[in-house]
Amino acid sequence: PPLQRGNYCISKPLSGLFEKLGSTVGSYPFYFFIIPLFLSAALGVGFINLEDVADNDLERQFTPRKGPSKAVRAFVQENFPYNDSMFSEDRLYDKPHFASLIAVARDNLNILEGPAFEDVLRLNDKILNITVGNGQLAFSDLCAIADGECVSNVILDILSSSEAGPSSLTYPEYTYGSRSVFLGFVLGGVITDGRGSVRSARALKLLYILGDHENEVSKLWLRGFKSLMSKELNHNSLMLVSYYTSKSKQEEIDSHTTDGFPLFLITYACAITFSVLSCLRMDNVRNKVWVAVFGVLSSGLAVLSSFGLLLYIGVPFVITVANSPFLILGIGLNNMFIMVSDWQHTHVKDPVPERMAHTYKEAIMSITITALTDVLKFFIGVTSDFPSVQSFCLYTATSIIFCYIYTITFFGAFLALNGRREGSNRHWLTCKKIPSDRPDGRSKMYNICCVGGGYDKSTGAEKKQPASNFFKDYYGPF
Repeated sequence: PPLQRGNYCISKPLSGLFEKLGSTVGSYPFYFFIIPLFLSAALGVGFINLEDVADNDLERQFTPRKGPSKAVRAFVQENFPYNDSMFSEDRLYDKPHFASLIAVARDNLNILEGPAFEDVLRLNDKILNITVGNGQLAFSDLCAIADGECVSNVILDILSSSEAGPSSLTYPEYTYGSRSVFLGFVLGGVITDGRGSVRSARALKLLYILGDHENEVSKLWLRGFKSLMSKELNHNSLMLVSYYTSKSKQEEIDSHTTDGFPLFLITYACAITFSVLSCLRMDNVRNKVWVAVFGVLSSGLAVLSSFGLLLYIGVPFVITVANSPFLILGIGLNNMFIMVSDWQHTHVKDPVPERMAHTYKEAIMSITITALTDVLKFFIGVTSDFPSVQSFCLYTATSIIFCYIYTITFFGAFLALNGRREGSNRHWLTCKKIPSDRPDGRSKMYNICCVGGGYDKSTGAEKKQPASNFFKDYYGPF
């Protein structure tokens, strides 16, 4: 059929090309082994830029670039410009930089009077005196301005100006001057006398809003606020204090950017263990423990090279990218098992270049098709309107390319080197030549540990030697 002829026209020349490549790798394995190591070391230097290119900005990375909300915001900014000298939360285009705390009195004390309220005032004074920029900028220099003054906590203004104290408050609304203030936002655990007058409250919320200043200056002040609050949490005996800033959510995400790396190492350790068990042979020559280890290492080098390259050229590293190494590990292990399987079907007495040529001819075609489809899928994902998805797909697609290259070079080269060891009948661990037949007069332990190299005489391929059959040879049937 025409379809089969088309596939044949494509697969035949590619198989021939891969066959030649396998023979070349088998003839000169050292070069194909060492060059990827040097390349990975060189590209891995790009990880020094990780902190600079890490970008987990919630709006920039996790919202669509051309979303309607951004178009609406641009329209509002153009037609309703904001006046920095007259703070109005309703007219802000974005949430302002702010710090907030909630103080809760211990032992059912009233937070609005007595020692607990004095502690609140003391803490408020400390916050207002936080300075940044070598002590030159305090809250009064950075605060949001309304009517020529800092936007203050109205509840403190009310309590400071009221001669009757908390008993003069009405809840949930209180008339302060010429305006009505809703106290439900700032008071918690309120007890009233039944007529709306406040008798006591357990919790008090304070808010400190910063004006439109340089982002770095605001970050410094918020950092000082967090430092002060962490000390208050440990030393305040009259009230519990919880706090939150406009940067808290962002800082939590930033702090978890590299959390996946320890899990990545654990996963690779588990993968090595699984691969070693899968490639374990009871024959001391045919054992492929090191093949399994270097198969997993090949995936690790692919991640190191691809990530290092993209970090070096400044591609944003988003927290979603931390999932990519786990996908690459699965692809790399699949490639390794395919190549090992085809290698085991070659004739053990053939020269290594010939065995490698056969292995590449049979295995690399399927590996190539899988790599092409995977790369195509993730490069299509780069067209997403979400920057975080774009970064993930770009890092993953590049890693798959490197994984493919290192499979046919680095891992193939080690498979050839391991084939040379097998061809000279050397021990998998000590690399010393050992007899292929059990010598007379030797102990059973010697025969178990120091004999190997058997193969199926009828097919010329490696023997399938389960552990039970191996021990039967030496200890008899179970």
